[in-house]
Amino acid sequence: MKKTFYLMRHGQTLFNLRRKIQGACDSPLTERGIEQAKMAGDYLKDVSFDHFYSSTAERACDTLEFAIGEGVTYLRLKGLKEMNFGTFEGESEDLNPKTPGGYATFFVPYGGESQEEVKKRMKKTCTEIMEKDDHHTVLAVSHGGACFHFMRNWVSEEKVQQIMSEGGFPNCTICKYEYEDQVFKLIEVIRPCL
Repeated sequence: MKKTFYLMRHGQTLFNLRRKIQGACDSPLTERGIEQAKMAGDYLKDVSFDHFYSSTAERACDTLEFAIGEGVTYLRLKGLKEMNFGTFEGESEDLNPKTPGGYATFFVPYGGESQEEVKKRMKKTCTEIMEKDDHHTVLAVSHGGACFHFMRNWVSEEKVQQIMSEGGFPNCTICKYEYEDQVFKLIEVIRPCL
């Protein structure tokens, strides 16, 4: 039976605004981030979700609550967290590798994760969520890098490049997937805040 999985990036944070590497550390949503979460909620208001999930980061939990409502019941999962950037956390984004391929294992010697680790962790976590019998239409709030690496499990590199050239993963981007037999099929990338 086909199911539907929505994976959303959190709203703008203070570290996003200040161009700081965020990863496993956290910073609060800005006023713009709260506005973005509400805009995403407006886009999703007619979807009948049966379950909600969030990364354990405050920025993801707050995004979910502003989008869906503070009284919503949801589970926080460490498996949905952002890539860990090790000792680079909280530092300027100017220290990031200068090419997309440079990220592959760059942060590992500094206590961080590789892209492949994030890709596998997200695949495992999201598959476990969607394999639950009563989970038919699910929303999970995560992070830009985590959402991107999860997507890389299911689409070609050409498709990845196309998505990035069309606008990438700005805050509160929503990826809609169809799920069946442990396979996620990307249906669309929604950027409600552009």
